[in-house]
Amino acid sequence: MTDPVSTPPKPPESQNHWERRIETALWNSRFLVMLAVVPSLLGSLMLFIVGTVDIFKVVADVMGYYLLGGTQDIHESLVPDIIIAVDIYLIAIVLLIFGLGVYRLFVSRIDQAEASNLRHPFNVASLDQLKDKIARVVILAVIIEFFRAVVDIRFATPLEAIYLALSVLALAAALYLMSLGHKGE
Repeated sequence: MTDPVSTPPKPPESQNHWERRIETALWNSRFLVMLAVVPSLLGSLMLFIVGTVDIFKVVADVMGYYLLGGTQDIHESLVPDIIIAVDIYLIAIVLLIFGLGVYRLFVSRIDQAEASNLRHPFNVASLDQLKDKIARVVILAVIIEFFRAVVDIRFATPLEAIYLALSVLALAAALYLMSLGHKGE
């Protein structure tokens, strides 16, 4: 029995009619990933729009407070609102990287991305590389979410402040270890 990986593919004229049809259907089934690509890109677009509208709301609130003498104090909500918008942007980036990465891996290379920069986040060579790039952005989103939670904390005891400091130290260590794994990139 011959190894199917080491034997060269048969030219279409040497295949029988049904074999050619089945293999064409199997090969074209890769377009099923478009059911993941298109919604991912649409979701990314929606999240970019939501994040941008949220930032414009923050800008309007700040302008109203300082320029128009608004009575609603913005100091309590300003930083959490911006952090939420950044978190939304990071999730949008995850969807964008996922959609374009899956397209590149299963459907076709993206010539413009490869011509501009091979190290671009959209240029992935394997599923492992795609998972790695997505994981990095997800970790950043988790860190941003942690930061948002920390902004609202009011300490009741000194021990709670120590727990917070240890949590921040653990996050810093995780970021450092992540950067060690990607020094060559």
